Formats: sequence, C-alpha cells, structure tokens
Amino acid sequence: MNDRTDPQHLDAPFGDEYGPLLTGVYAPLTEEYALEDPKLTKGRIPSDLNGVYLRAGPNARYAPNGRYHPFDGDGMVHAAHFRSGRLTYRNRWVQTDGFKEEVAAGKSTHYGIRETLKGRSDRRLKDTANTDLVGHRGRALALWYMSGDAYEIDPITLETLGKSQAICQSGGKISAHAKVDEITEEVLFFDYGNDAPYMHYGVVGADGALRHHVPIDLPGPRLPHDMAVTEHWSILHDLPLFHDHEAMVLGRHKIDFHPELKSRFGVIGRYAPGESIRWFDFSPCYLYHVVNAWEDGDWVVMVGCRYMPALDAQGGIDAHRTAKDVAELVMRARLWEWKMNLRTGETAERMLNGQHNAEFPTCNGRLTGRKTRYGYLIDHSETVTLKWSAVRKYNLFTGEDLGGWSDDPQHSWYSEPCFAQADHPSAEDHGYVVAFQWNDALKRQTLDVFDARNLARGPIAQVELPHRLPAGFHACWIKADRLARR
Repeated sequence: MNDRTDPQHLDAPFGDEYGPLLTGVYAPLTEEYALEDPKLTKGRIPSDLNGVYLRAGPNARYAPNGRYHPFDGDGMVHAAHFRSGRLTYRNRWVQTDGFKEEVAAGKSTHYGIRETLKGRSDRRLKDTANTDLVGHRGRALALWYMSGDAYEIDPITLETLGKSQAICQSGGKISAHAKVDEITEEVLFFDYGNDAPYMHYGVVGADGALRHHVPIDLPGPRLPHDMAVTEHWSILHDLPLFHDHEAMVLGRHKIDFHPELKSRFGVIGRYAPGESIRWFDFSPCYLYHVVNAWEDGDWVVMVGCRYMPALDAQGGIDAHRTAKDVAELVMRARLWEWKMNLRTGETAERMLNGQHNAEFPTCNGRLTGRKTRYGYLIDHSETVTLKWSAVRKYNLFTGEDLGGWSDDPQHSWYSEPCFAQADHPSAEDHGYVVAFQWNDALKRQTLDVFDARNLARGPIAQVELPHRLPAGFHACWIKADRLARR
C-alpha cells in the first residue's frame, strides 16, 4: 500500500488494486485544511453573498475490505464560508461512530454495499453520513442515503457535534433527502427498511423536537431515495426498484427493476396520520432527485429528474440493464413534471426538457414547497460516474433551458450547484449560484460563483484552491441569517 502522506500518491492513496473509483478524480483527500482568503483568480466575491456553501461526498480514510462503491466512502464536508466579500475554505471528515471505530483500529472494520447488506452483523455496513446536507437551526445535518443517523455539524468549523436527538427519539433513522421548510424551519423526513411497515414519515419542529412520526405501509421493502414537500403536504415515493429477494435473504445487495409495476407517489398532510396517505400511479421509473413541489389549486405539482429506463432492441424496458445502471450510478435523467389532483384523483405527467441529461437539482431554498420558476441542475455524463460537465438553469414551468456554463465540457467536473440568495433580494433568482469545479486537463480546482440571472456569462468570481476535491454528492446553502441561529 502507498504512503498516504507521499504527494506523488495523492491520486491513488491506496494503490490501484481497488479499482478506478478510488483513484484520479475520485481519490480521497488525506488531510483536513483551513484556508483563509484563497487565491482569487477572476472577478471579486460579491459583498451581498453571505452564508456557507457545504458539499458532502465520499472520502475513504482506510483501504476498503473488498470491492468499493462511492456510497461506501467516509463522509467528508467541504465548506466555503462567504462573509462581506471574504472567503474561508475548510474540509473535515464527519466523525460518525463507524469512522471513529476505524480510526481507533487503524483500518477498515466495515464492508461496502458490493460486499454486504445493511443489517448483517458479520459483515457490517457503515453509516458514512456522506450523501447530503441540510441546514436546520443554525446547524447542518449530515445524512446517509440508506437511512441512518443525522449527524449534527457546525457549518462554520465543521466540527461534528453529535447525533440529532429528535431522530434518535423517533426510534428509527432518517434518509438522505430530508426537506427543510425555511419559512417554518421544520424538517420533513422519511426512513425506510426491510421490515414492515417498510417506511416511516416524520417532522422535526423549529425547536429541534420531534413533532410527528408515523408508519407508512408499503407492499414490501423498497429503495426510495428522495421525497418532496409543499406548504401543506408531503410526497413520499414507492418506486418499482427494490432488493432482489433471494439476494437479500443471503445478505447481499442486489436490486431489480420491475417495469410491470407503477411508480406511486403518496400525498400526506404534514401532520396527518399514516393511514390518510393517498397514492397516485404513474409510469414506471426510478427517481433519484426532486427539484421542488408546490400546490396549484386542487393540484399538487412535483418537478424532478426522471431516471429514464434503459430500452431493449424492441423499444421495451430492459429491466436488468436499468437496475444495473441505477446501481452503478449511470445516469440518464430528464427534467419531468408529475401532477396529482387531490379533488378528482386525476394524474398527469410530462417531460419538461428532453435535450439534457439533467440531475442533482437545486432551487431557491427559501421557497422550498412553494411555487418556483427556476431550477439549477448539472449536465450529467451518461457514461462516466459522477462526471458533471456543466451548470445549467431551467424554467420549471416550461422546461426551457435558460442557459448554462462550462469551462471545458470534456474536462470539467462540477459539484452540485446551489442557489445562494443575495442580501435584500428583489426577485426569485436575485442571487448567485455556487459550485466547485475540477478541471482535469489543467489539474486546477476552483470555486465558481455565477450570477444566477445569467449563468451563460460565466463565473463572476473564481477562487483557486491548492488541492483537488474528490468527485462527490450533494450540497446545500445556509444563508447568514440562518447561520446566526448557531
């Protein structure tokens, strides 16, 4: 094994024997940094951009036991803290129980999803808290896609403060894509598992206390990834992709896609009992990520990135290939709209934009659950894992491509772009879009700041960092007034 401190091995800290997803652009960092006012190479940082941009992702501390998947890497948070034209960058590992156990042992003591299944005691799967971050009550919650603990993080110092007591009190866990209503400061969340009723839904209040937690009956174990919220409703997902039963009995992680089943979205009142949920049927698909949802008269509208099932030579759904693509993070998604009429039971769905493979979406977080015109997404490669070549803005009502930017479509690797509202905003899109970018041809890492009203103009500020950030997952923006609740 290579010496992790030797600079010549930073692109392959464990050597090459664990496959490409631990080398090159995916190679984990070996150090934690704190950089004050890193080198500004273009423009200037706007004085009305105040808050913190946080990005989560996998960053393995030790060589894995067996085959590696990006979902296995220890969670690391990268932070860009903006204040009155100045910037501080930091990165730190999330100090999960599993991470601390392995540091004490000096090696990996867990296994990854290619080797094991959640719930095994002989080959334990680690809650890495590496998938997403949400801001709540002046803190950030680091979350895991397979439903785990909510680790509270100081969004400025990145110190791990402990586990959310509200989630602990629920008696369950929380999936990665909880939603925060920034108007009420409530967290809406779900968890899922292999035991009946297979899903739970809950609400954490603005005071940090668990306010609601109810069972949601599903036909069997499922693998939902995201949810949506409106001002009065939450939307839960029951999708036709789930564990292969025989593999699950053997403790192995293998998934199947079932094109004979419908995709179902369940609408439930924010504080309603579980049995009140209403299910609406749509065409079979998988759905990793929602942009936003809102109410429009009797209709509940949800906009997201529909994972387009792979097709066979006859034009039918190739179930095996679809499941394999989902498992290996091969993305083929299109911006999509689903509508549910709460009075008549009618449904409607349509593709909003068929031109781009659009994924990892964000919108103005102040309007989560309210009608939003604009979304900010990345152009996702259909062949390269986690390669995001451009940042793009869409009209969520019409699907119109409102322009985007890439320094170098062939060599740029962007992170999830977040909308950062300007101080004293005058419109929904009055603010900035922030994203990290690695240019693999130039071997250059930057933090890019765009004018959200004109992404095609390119970065209005670009800061260069002295080290590469590994390809990662989700990000969030916490504005300064919400940070003040620390």
